[in-house]
Amino acid sequence: MKAKNNKNIKCVVWDLDNTLWEGTLLEDNNVYLRKNIINIIKTIDSRGILQSIASKNHEDTALQKLKEFNLLEYFLYPKVGWNPKSESIKKISEELNLGIDTIAFIDDQDFELDEVAFNFEEVRCININDIDNILNLPEMNPSFITDESKVRRKMYIADIERNAAEEDFNGPVENFLSTLGMSLKVATAQEEDLKRAEELTKRTNQLNTTGYTYSYDELNKLRQSDSHKLYVASLKDKYGTYGKIGLALLECNKELWDIKLLLMSCRVMSRGIGTILLTYIMNEAKKYGKRLTAEYRPNGRNRQMYVTYKFIGFKEIKENDKLIVLENDLSFIQSYPDYVNLEIEERETRKV
Repeated sequence: MKAKNNKNIKCVVWDLDNTLWEGTLLEDNNVYLRKNIINIIKTIDSRGILQSIASKNHEDTALQKLKEFNLLEYFLYPKVGWNPKSESIKKISEELNLGIDTIAFIDDQDFELDEVAFNFEEVRCININDIDNILNLPEMNPSFITDESKVRRKMYIADIERNAAEEDFNGPVENFLSTLGMSLKVATAQEEDLKRAEELTKRTNQLNTTGYTYSYDELNKLRQSDSHKLYVASLKDKYGTYGKIGLALLECNKELWDIKLLLMSCRVMSRGIGTILLTYIMNEAKKYGKRLTAEYRPNGRNRQMYVTYKFIGFKEIKENDKLIVLENDLSFIQSYPDYVNLEIEERETRKV
């Protein structure tokens, strides 16, 4: 097993011939599944880890065989053809919007594993001979299995349907968004939200303002703190639920509220959810007569969050050791967009 990082795996990419199944499909259509492979695939899926295919084969034949085995639904954006495996993996990471360093690749041929490792040393490359140990790898075992984890693949499938509908839509983006029937709920985080909240801080790098991560216990203390506010955002539309997709942590002092963390799931990047959550926070700060600042720390991938702050009127007031502090004077707060139904649930925080 080869890799130069120990990040949690978010997607497992499988080869087919002599890997997922025994035999070579082009030589004999009567291939059969490797022993225990169905259990492995379903266990990986239940942990919220996505799966895909990178195989050198005829696409129609290979996908039909996966369908016959009742496995096709488990693999998102499968790449079957004659391109290098590294190229297929790169495309899969882009289409899933996942970092290349969160992908594992399983193959039976050292040449293919070495080709991928040469081009992307961050990918964890696993020989199929080591498959019996894959479920025990720490990187394959998330801290928590959340409600979102259990249905993550289905949520991605819904995303594929949404994206296809968006590509077919003629007109402004706002007009398309208005067809989705989106409903966003912003709520004060409760203890039952914290597993997903921890997962969001650890999984989200691209739409994370500071890159801070928090454990379950840390979040539990913060949600009960009189000097902090912790909000969780959930989204659904006519295609189904996105689950809990946003988190905001505020440090609240007598005269100043400071946004320590704002993050969004990459799956809602084009939905304007970050701006809506910020609008809610701005309205609350103005209502209570507080100054509002926000922290931003660039990590090479999260510039979109800086753009979000600037777009909604935040201005830089200082920078220290790559930590940028911005402030919004709250003189102008834009209205919520018509294409989203906003539900606010200010739940009382339980003290212990």
